[in-house]
Amino acid sequence: MTEDSTDLFDDLFARRVVPVLVPMPAPKAYSYAVPEGMAVEPGSIVQVPLGPRQVVGVVWDGTDDGSVDPNKLKPITQVFHCPPLAKDMRAFLDWVAAYTVSPPGLVARMALRAPAAFDPEPMIEGLRLTDTRPERMTSARERVIETADNGFTWTRSGLAHAAGTSSSVIDGLTAQGVFETVFMPPPPVVAAPDPDYVEHRLEGPQKQAALDLLESVETGGFSVSLIDGITGSGKTEVYFEAIAATLKAGKQVLILLPEIALTASFLERFQDRFGSKPAEWHSDLAPRTREKVWRQVTEGGVRVVAGARSALFLPFENLGLIVVDEEHDPAYKQEDRVFYNARDMAVVRARIGDFPIVLVSATPSVESRVNGDLGRYTPIHLPTRFGDAALPDLGLVDMRKHPPELGGFLSPVLLRYIGKAVERGEQALLFLNRRGYAPLTLCRVCGHRFQCPDCSSWLVEHRFRGQIQCHHCGYAEKTPESCPECGTFDHLVACGPGVERIAEEVDRHFPDARTIVLSSDLMGVKRLRLELDAIAKGEADIVVGTQLVAKGHNFPMMTFVGIVDADIGLANGDPRAAERTFQLLSQVTGRAGRTGLKSLGLLQTYQPQHPVMQAIVSGDSEAFYEREINEREKALLPPFGRLASIIVSADSRADAEGHARGLRQAAPRVSGISILGPAEAPLALIRGRHRFRLLVHGRRNSDMQAFVKTMMERGPKVRGSVSVQLDIDPQSFL
Repeated sequence: MTEDSTDLFDDLFARRVVPVLVPMPAPKAYSYAVPEGMAVEPGSIVQVPLGPRQVVGVVWDGTDDGSVDPNKLKPITQVFHCPPLAKDMRAFLDWVAAYTVSPPGLVARMALRAPAAFDPEPMIEGLRLTDTRPERMTSARERVIETADNGFTWTRSGLAHAAGTSSSVIDGLTAQGVFETVFMPPPPVVAAPDPDYVEHRLEGPQKQAALDLLESVETGGFSVSLIDGITGSGKTEVYFEAIAATLKAGKQVLILLPEIALTASFLERFQDRFGSKPAEWHSDLAPRTREKVWRQVTEGGVRVVAGARSALFLPFENLGLIVVDEEHDPAYKQEDRVFYNARDMAVVRARIGDFPIVLVSATPSVESRVNGDLGRYTPIHLPTRFGDAALPDLGLVDMRKHPPELGGFLSPVLLRYIGKAVERGEQALLFLNRRGYAPLTLCRVCGHRFQCPDCSSWLVEHRFRGQIQCHHCGYAEKTPESCPECGTFDHLVACGPGVERIAEEVDRHFPDARTIVLSSDLMGVKRLRLELDAIAKGEADIVVGTQLVAKGHNFPMMTFVGIVDADIGLANGDPRAAERTFQLLSQVTGRAGRTGLKSLGLLQTYQPQHPVMQAIVSGDSEAFYEREINEREKALLPPFGRLASIIVSADSRADAEGHARGLRQAAPRVSGISILGPAEAPLALIRGRHRFRLLVHGRRNSDMQAFVKTMMERGPKVRGSVSVQLDIDPQSFL
C-alpha cells in the first residue's frame, strides 16, 4: 500500500456515514459521509451534493446499510445552524409517508419549506445611551436623550419616531459619542400572547364545556376532544381557555383553520383575548415573513401559530396542543404530490407527541361523530348560542310552487324577504356555490357549446372580466361575440347562474342597495379581507357569495340568508354529497342572527323532501347523522370501510387506459379488498391529459397500503407520459 492510498484509507475511516433524506421522490434516504470535525445528529438540517446540484436534506434515523462503496460516497457540505428536527417530528414524517404511500423525501420537504431560515437571522444594529452629552443641546436632542434615558436599546428609526425628530439628529448624537452601537436579536414576528390578558367570562353551557375541555388538557398526555356546537355557540371562546392553559404550561399551540388568509376576524378575537395576534402561516404570506415564522417556531419564540393545513408540518420546539377548527372542511385535504387530510394527520401528530388535540365544528364530519360515539374522542356539546342569541328561523322555498320570473333565478319569496331586510337597515346574504356569471355558454342557432380545449369541462363565463374560463386548468379566452361554429352574431346564451349573474339580478330588483360579490375569482386575499371587514361594519346591504362566506365569519347585521340553489351539491356521485351539502348549508344559514337580531334563512330547492333539506329546516341534525351513519355502515364506506383512489393519466387515452388495466391485473388477491375499474374518471381530460381511475375498496381492518404498494410494484413501470396518483382516503371523486 502506497503512502497516498494509506492516507485515503485513513481519511475514509475517519469519516462516518449517515442516511440523509433529500426533498425528492426517492424511496429511501441516501448515504453521505460526515467530514472530520463536522458534528451531525439525527434531525440535523444539512446541505448535500445531489448530482450537479447542492440540495437541503435532513440527517435521518438509522445507519448506513453498507450497500454503497464508501469510496463513492459524497460528503455533507454544510450543517445549518438551526435546531434539528425532533425525534417525534421525524416519527410523524415517517408515519405520514407510510400511510399515504408517498416518498419520505417529499413528506420531509413539507417541513423544510423556508430554506432561507435555516441559518440564524442577522442581528440588528441598535443604539444605547452613554454618559457622554453633546457640546450643544437643542430641544430635539434633549427629547432624544430623555426618551433613551431608560436603559433600553433602540433602533435608529424607532428612537427618532419615539422622540418625534429626524434620523439626522440621532446620527449627530451618535457621531459625538452620545450613543454607542450595540447588536440586538431580531424582533419577534408577533408579541408573546398573555393567557391572563383578560378574564374571559363564559356562561352556562360554555362554562361547563370549558371545564370539561380543561380537564382533558390539564391531565396531560394524548387525548382527542370534539367540540360539537351550533353556529354562534361560543366554541372559539371555549377552546381559547385550553390555549391559555397550554401557554401557562410553557408550551406552544397550533390552530389549524381552513381559510386562515380570509379570517381576519379570528385574529382580532384572538388578540382581544390574549393581547396579541398569533403568527400566521399560509401561502399568501410574504417570503421573508414565512422565513421568520419558521425560524422562530423552531426556536420556541413563536408561542401560537394559526395556519392552513401546511402549518401541521412546522417543526415546533415544544408543541403542546393542536386545535383543528371547522374540522369537517374539505380544505384540509391536500391533493397535490403528497395526498393527506390535515385533520387526520393532526390527530396522529398529537398521538406521537403525546399531547391533546381539539377538533371543533358546528357540523362535525361523519368520521369524527362515529369516533365520538365509540368513545375514541371525548364529545363536548354546545346546544345553545352564546349570550342566548336565537338561531335563525329556517324554511324551504319549493321552486315548483314559487318559480322565479322568466330569465331569473330568485323566487318571489326570496326577493320579498331580501327587500324587508334592506328596508330595516339590515343585511341579506345570497349564497350560490358557483363562481362566475354562467357555467355554460351555447349558441341558440346551432347548439355549439363552449368547451375547454384541454379539459372535458365547459368554459365558465366571467362577465365582469369579459372572459370565458376553465376552472380546472385556467385556460381563458375573450368572451366571443359570434359563434365559432356557425358564425352567427348575438345568439350566444348564458345557461345557468353564477354569483355574478345573481348579483346582476339583485341589482335589477334593488338598484339602490349596496351589493358586494364575494368570490375568489374577483379579488386577491387582501381585497377579500377588506370586503369582509366592510360587510362586518355594515357597509353593504346585500352580499352575494360562494362558499367563502361559510368560513366562520361574523356579520353582526346579517338577518336574512337565502340559498339560491340548495340542490347543487346533491347532483353527483360523491358518497359524501349529502354530508357535505348538509354541512355547507348549515354553515351558511348560521351566518344569520349571530348578535341576537331576529333572523331568517330560506333554501330554494326542487327537492323539499330530501333528508338533507328536512334535517336543516327542522334543526334535527341528530336524525341526519343517524341516517347517514347507517347508510355508510351498510355500504362499508368510511369510517366503516376504507377507500383508495388511483388516477392514471397520460398524453394519450390508450397509454392511460393500458397502464390502468396493467395495474388492475397486477393487484394481489386479498380477502376483503376489491377493485372497481379502470374506468374513465368523471373529468376524463384535464390539461390535455387523459385520466382513468381505479377505486380500491376494503374493510376497516384491511391493509390498504400493503395492497396498493404490491399492486404498484407488480404492475407496469411508469414510462413516457404516464403518471400515477395515489390517494388513500380520497375526498374527491373527480
